[in-house]
Amino acid sequence: MVSEKDNGYRKNFSLILTFIVLISVIFILSLFLAFNFTKKKIESDFVSAKANVLEESIRPYNDFFLNKLPEISYYNGFLDSAAATKLVDTILLKYPFVKRVVFYDTEVRNFRFEDNGLNVGDFSVGMKNAYLFNPKPAKHAIRLFGKNALTNTGVLENFNELALKLYTFIQKLDTTKIPTQEQLFANFTNIKPNRIDYLNIPAFEDLKVYKKMVRQKLESEPIYQQDMFSFELDPLKIAIKNNRNNLYQSIKIVPVTYDPLDADSEYVTGEINLGGPFSDYKLFFISSKAFIKKEIFSYFLPIALIIILFYGVLMLVAFLIFRNLNINRKMYKLQYDFLTNLTHEFKTPVSVIKIAGNNIKSAAFISEKDQKLYGKILDDEAEKLNGLMNKLLAFTQIENKVIKLKEEEIHIVDFIESTIDVHTLKNPDFKLTYSVNGLKTFISDPVLLASLFDNLIENAYKYSPVDRKKLHITASLVKEHVVLRFKDQGIGIPSAEIKNIFKKFYRLQNQYNQNGSVGLGLAFCKELVNFMEGEIFVKSELDKGTEFKIVLPYKA
Repeated sequence: MVSEKDNGYRKNFSLILTFIVLISVIFILSLFLAFNFTKKKIESDFVSAKANVLEESIRPYNDFFLNKLPEISYYNGFLDSAAATKLVDTILLKYPFVKRVVFYDTEVRNFRFEDNGLNVGDFSVGMKNAYLFNPKPAKHAIRLFGKNALTNTGVLENFNELALKLYTFIQKLDTTKIPTQEQLFANFTNIKPNRIDYLNIPAFEDLKVYKKMVRQKLESEPIYQQDMFSFELDPLKIAIKNNRNNLYQSIKIVPVTYDPLDADSEYVTGEINLGGPFSDYKLFFISSKAFIKKEIFSYFLPIALIIILFYGVLMLVAFLIFRNLNINRKMYKLQYDFLTNLTHEFKTPVSVIKIAGNNIKSAAFISEKDQKLYGKILDDEAEKLNGLMNKLLAFTQIENKVIKLKEEEIHIVDFIESTIDVHTLKNPDFKLTYSVNGLKTFISDPVLLASLFDNLIENAYKYSPVDRKKLHITASLVKEHVVLRFKDQGIGIPSAEIKNIFKKFYRLQNQYNQNGSVGLGLAFCKELVNFMEGEIFVKSELDKGTEFKIVLPYKA
């Protein structure tokens, strides 16, 4: 029976071991896959996050191009040099990448411009004046250009390009349909590398008149005011917004032809074009591999901690199952030993009673001497059975707290002497001595206290060699506590076993304890002490003896 049970536990332990190995392999594999996933994610982010950095960095330019430039059209061509100065001052201060601005005071008319202008038939687009604004307070940087200066600085060329673009748009304009804002913006804007030319967009009714002016000369010879600006841009003045400084160690703006010669295997690089008027430039990203690795680990560690936590939970579950199986195995063994020993304890007196009964039954005549002998045998064996049953019943009652503590006054000297007398009568070879210090009486349950004394005295007698069957009992009052000590000269208890001796059904394996105990004596003592709201301690030395110390609350 035990062998089959052990085999079952071995199988269960093998399953647990297999489970631990399996989850350990899965744990290592999970960490490996998580690290690879993290590495690929960071490498992918290094590539994809460039667009986000670009978007954040050119956000001021987008605001300038999409919001600030269209504002010029609100003036409807009536800006003069003073108003233009205020407008340009705002632009130069708000957008550092605007290097300089040229303002053209322009006219569209139905008769020729003799000096600076585009003349196609009777349709003319010309400039009356041009003003240059540098990135200083604009009122200190206004300069009126002459005709030669306009030509030499390229200002005239810029003007003619946009004037031609305006003429082309007017020529193709379908006056039955209102052009979209995208069409207007595209045709009134000229985007070149590092430059944007912008002509304010006139009302649709004015565009219709422009269309007529292209086709023929009108008798009224109308004149329309236009405002044109040329913005020269410096891409190196764009403020780089590195919103992923955990990925990009360094970002700079370089020409698209830039190819670093010192980039080696220790660095990771990337690039993305700026586009628009900055199409000749790009953002160049560079990070050392050690820097990237640091980011990989900072991202990987929380994932690893979650995996480790999950692994720890599984290991805890495995440990609890293992411990439960181990406890069940020990409990099974204890219960098996208990049943075996209990059976033996019952079997011996039952056998003696049966033999005595058979002898009485089969005897033709029983003498008075034999009658007394058999009577004593039957009485002794019945007393053993009764004591064993009472101990089991009392243990169960105390353990489940179904009995109440009866408090009576105990005269300690009388109590100890009567207890010693009983055990001396029972075991004449047992030398029992006692001493009492500072204690006369106290309140306790006499029945439970007697059970406690009886168990410890019987235990001392049982586990003492024939020549050392001695026990000294000490009772004393120490700091409002009754301290009882039971010191024998027995075989002692191994230090490794001391933590087990108060467990139910536990039996020390030695030559004194092969068949005569069910493993309830000391467990019963501990339950008694706990029930009496006290504590029990033990210290022992092999082959020299054991001392049990009981501390009970003192009640006078």
